[in-house]
Amino acid sequence: MNRTETMVLVKDSITEIVPDADFTDVGPDDKFRDALELDSLDFVGLVELLSERTGVRIDEEDYPALTTLADVTNFLLTRQN
Repeated sequence: MNRTETMVLVKDSITEIVPDADFTDVGPDDKFRDALELDSLDFVGLVELLSERTGVRIDEEDYPALTTLADVTNFLLTRQN
């Protein structure tokens, strides 16, 4: 996958966890958890869904690096098979 496809996958996955997620005011470098009101259970669900969809292992120690849409996209891109 390329960067654009990965970003779309991340946004689609967030929308599956939080159906009313509105990305209009969330840029790639904005912290999305607060902006989209993802609580910790939602975030864990997102991580599991992304891992399932991409085949990329995401460990708990990786969570602090996954704060913006760009962070998540870059993380997935650098770790895909």
